[in-house]
Amino acid sequence: MALAIALILIVAASVLFHFASPWWFTPIASNWGRLDDTILITLIITGVVFVAVNLFVAWAIVRYRHRPGHRAAYEPERPKLESSLTVITTLGIVAMLTPGLYVYSDMINVPPDALVVEVLGQQWQWRFRFPGADGQLGLSDTRFMSADKPFGVDPNDAHGRDDVLIDGPELHLPLGKPVKIVLRSRDVLHDFYVPEFRTKMDIVPGTVSRFWFTPTRMGRFEILCAELCGVGHFNMRGHVVVEDESAFHAWLATQPTFGQILAAPAASGPEALVARGRSLAQARGCGACHSIDGSRSIGPGWKGLFGRNETLADGSKVVADETYLAQSMREPTAAIVQGYPAIMPQANLADDEVAALVAYIKSLDGAGGGATKTP
Repeated sequence: MALAIALILIVAASVLFHFASPWWFTPIASNWGRLDDTILITLIITGVVFVAVNLFVAWAIVRYRHRPGHRAAYEPERPKLESSLTVITTLGIVAMLTPGLYVYSDMINVPPDALVVEVLGQQWQWRFRFPGADGQLGLSDTRFMSADKPFGVDPNDAHGRDDVLIDGPELHLPLGKPVKIVLRSRDVLHDFYVPEFRTKMDIVPGTVSRFWFTPTRMGRFEILCAELCGVGHFNMRGHVVVEDESAFHAWLATQPTFGQILAAPAASGPEALVARGRSLAQARGCGACHSIDGSRSIGPGWKGLFGRNETLADGSKVVADETYLAQSMREPTAAIVQGYPAIMPQANLADDEVAALVAYIKSLDGAGGGATKTP
């Protein structure tokens, strides 16, 4: 009897929590309100089944509890009841699947006038590419990828020369215009997800996927990775800024094209070394574990790190100079700073890459301009 009462209380508490819960959908900012309807249909069907099954079990416990003088009747089959339950279950599954498949079909059939944006996922950052004046994205291949060319655009493809490259986690989009998102991964499985747009899709290495949406509300919305992609997964974030079309085009005009990047002369000197270190930090996803504003993260923050006295996990002291920083990159678990986990992977950096990263960290002393950059 106690179990039956507990089940009834669980059902009552669940229904009460559903209607009184402060956690509900965030205000939608795209055209995909039908996805909310799909989720609501699924929630109603599964909720009704949850309540019915638990109340039936509670009723059965009370109705068929042990009583002196009563014996259970042996009834191995009830074809009519089994057929009815099979039909009801089938209808419930069809009712849940059909709206989702219908909406998914619409989501991947892109309108012909949609603005194209390529999203490139990499541990643990986002990058973006827009087609140039020819309206066509250039070819890309892993053969052309490097630390300073993370998009892998084919330099021999004329369509790629005017592609606009956004080497950072902030994407701007125009309000009210359909947007086709083309998804590509540089390393492992990711998932591009903006909760307010109600859209998300896996990014599988070696394949290109797509979906579309129309931003319907101006604002700044967070991009998340919804697929566990490594130790820095939680920090793989970015933002979408939805603005009017004139502001969007003004922002896009300030971004470099692939052709401009190719034509830029090779820089040299200390500033070029710091710039290369910053580029390497972005390409390697160092920012997922090391902040540049001094805040605590998975690993020590880089701002003010150079020259600082640190206490290691074994209690010994060390100065974070060039030698220590270089050793930490080559042998990440050899001398861990106290209070941080030994989870940094082997980076396999060349000597000149280590020197560039050390120069970048050295520049983040709180007085240099590098501290305001975002890796």
